[in-house]
Amino acid sequence: MNAFVFPGQGAQFIGMGHDLFQQSPKAKELFEAANTILGFSITDIMFEGTSEDLKQTRVTQPAIFLHSVILHAVMNHAQQPDCVAGHSLGEFSALVANGTLTFEDGLRLVSKRAIAMQKACENTPGTMAAVLGLENNIVEEVCQSTEGIVMAANYNCPGQLVISGSVPAVEKACETLKEKGARRALLLPVGGAFHSPLMDAAKKELAEAINNTQFNTPHCPIYQNVSTTAVSDASQIQQNLIEQLTAPVKWTQSVEQMIADGTTHFKEIGPGKVLQGLIKKIHREAETSSGEFQES
Repeated sequence: MNAFVFPGQGAQFIGMGHDLFQQSPKAKELFEAANTILGFSITDIMFEGTSEDLKQTRVTQPAIFLHSVILHAVMNHAQQPDCVAGHSLGEFSALVANGTLTFEDGLRLVSKRAIAMQKACENTPGTMAAVLGLENNIVEEVCQSTEGIVMAANYNCPGQLVISGSVPAVEKACETLKEKGARRALLLPVGGAFHSPLMDAAKKELAEAINNTQFNTPHCPIYQNVSTTAVSDASQIQQNLIEQLTAPVKWTQSVEQMIADGTTHFKEIGPGKVLQGLIKKIHREAETSSGEFQES
């Protein structure tokens, strides 16, 4: 079985998608439609902006989504996926790829999600930290016993977790985790506490937008960050997508489930190769590749 997987925030780079824009009339048309939908020229920032501009959540998230879904649109589709998955933001790209969302609706939701998250970060400061070299249960126990809000937010691969919460609680948890033998526990340069209860205001805002959007029955199931299992029911997909903002990204568990269900090949579609690296750490025998533009 083949899976298409889509990356999340952090995979952005200046110049992303420019080759597609230049080489494919279809890609150019979609990028120009995106500028109109967003009400600003995101292509200017993606192709020749500063990394500071591109780092703003309201820009980063639509930029990664666009790179992924436009690359998917201009790929050779001789090989269709049996399932899809996305890491956090990448879940929206995956839902366009499997037909649950239209390109336009997907972009509008990603933009609303990014703006709501940026606002939540400004109103409720928080942070995230990468934790390397500890078992999941130890990290979870430390988070539970630390005063304040802190929780496991990303299960990226065995021995690599990200925790999220209020600044003092995350800092305290990092100290304890180092004492427990973490190889590293370091704060990440992020704007806020993504995938934690501190995103609750953003979740409420996004829920309204998601509930007012048409979700179609997908061509193939999506393994969602919240459920970690194959989901094909449009209303269930909708609900999981709402929960995702304050729930952990269970990437390790999702990939393990995909493999248990028979997936052998993972094609990463979008900027970078981060997911391929994580998948190899989860299951060394997994075959991985990158989606590539195919001139017709």
